[in-house]
Amino acid sequence: MSPAALALCLYAGYLVAAFGVRAWLMYRRTGSTGYRGLSGPVGSAGWWGGVGFIAALLLGLAAPILQMLGVIDPAPMPTAAPALGVGVMLLGTALSLLAQTAMGRNWRVGVRDDETTDLVRAGLFGFVRNPFFTALMLTAIGLALLVPNPIAVAAVLALTVAIEVQVRVVEEPYLLATHGASYREYGARVGRFVPGIGRFHSPDPR
Repeated sequence: MSPAALALCLYAGYLVAAFGVRAWLMYRRTGSTGYRGLSGPVGSAGWWGGVGFIAALLLGLAAPILQMLGVIDPAPMPTAAPALGVGVMLLGTALSLLAQTAMGRNWRVGVRDDETTDLVRAGLFGFVRNPFFTALMLTAIGLALLVPNPIAVAAVLALTVAIEVQVRVVEEPYLLATHGASYREYGARVGRFVPGIGRFHSPDPR
């Protein structure tokens, strides 16, 4: 199997497991898929963050397909890059599922201001505040190592921007408004995406 075909299988499997299966499980347990749509009015920062997130996922899917079709060529990489890419993608997939399991019934895609969810601090959330996003980034980076072409790199960049906007502009203000001092104390102890990095150093991280 070519690296592009393998990348497509792994990435498609990731999307099905992390988004499709999770939505199905949520619906069975709660009657809701957990999808809340784009955050904020059209044209707002939160809305653009959601659009960027969708675009990044689609770019990630397009990268191996276009390489398989010969539309784009991969950049030269060390011989160990494909194996490393597979390992990073599998790690990202495993961590994504662990993060979703820790969230349980509180798993959501998007934020609704009139909805209150629990502040999850168990499992991977004891190490970073946004473990699912960290795992998603690992998956995208692994994909770019396996199919090192411009579309895969664009997917990583788009995902980075979208996640930063989603977390800083949408989710953190929502969690501060909902959980107040509890979230500020949690954010002062636990890093945003990487352990120890991105902790709150003031009463209001914004």
